[in-house]
Amino acid sequence: MNRAFIFDLDGVVVNTAKFHYQAWKQLAQSLGFDFPEEKGELLKGVSRMESLEIVLEAGEMTHLKAVEKEVLADSKNRLYLDFISGLSNEDILPGIYEFLLRIRSEGYRTALGSASKSGGLILRRLGIENLFDVIADGLSITRAKPDPEVFLTAAEGLCVNPGNCVVVEDARAGVAAAKNGGMHCIGIGKEEVLKGADLILKHTGLLLEADYKSFF
Repeated sequence: MNRAFIFDLDGVVVNTAKFHYQAWKQLAQSLGFDFPEEKGELLKGVSRMESLEIVLEAGEMTHLKAVEKEVLADSKNRLYLDFISGLSNEDILPGIYEFLLRIRSEGYRTALGSASKSGGLILRRLGIENLFDVIADGLSITRAKPDPEVFLTAAEGLCVNPGNCVVVEDARAGVAAAKNGGMHCIGIGKEEVLKGADLILKHTGLLLEADYKSFF
């Protein structure tokens, strides 16, 4: 079967968004300002350097040199890796493991499509790396969502036409990236955030009830 599912990571496979936020908040505090939780929503689906710009803007630190920003981004990543060091299969979001087993048994190929540079590491810690045929993450792309590069890279690795791919996403930028790449999209979360998705589910547990075969 030349059809596939491409999964975002944060908020779809595992809830690591909270760890990203905690790491950015701790970095901000080290710089002398606070990064409120409501602003953490702006970080979903965007790259590390774009996230850094959002954080620095909140602290009115917008005139740093590129080399200084790289140092801060690396510091944040070390904090993040510390936060996720205790991940296990118990952290997989509801229904995802069962859904992966089902669609793979039905012949669909599967890939990860995430801006995170730790995608492969996280899947290994969750114990589900073997359920993904391809990993496309921040280590293999240069353009962040809503650019479709990460999903197109995954589709190319899977040898599946973009029109035969279904992206599972929880962020506005991710939905836009999927549609920009000519793919179907299942949104996980709030309808007002995920406008443009072909199907919107309130949570991942509902994937097992979704009529995904109607996309093809």
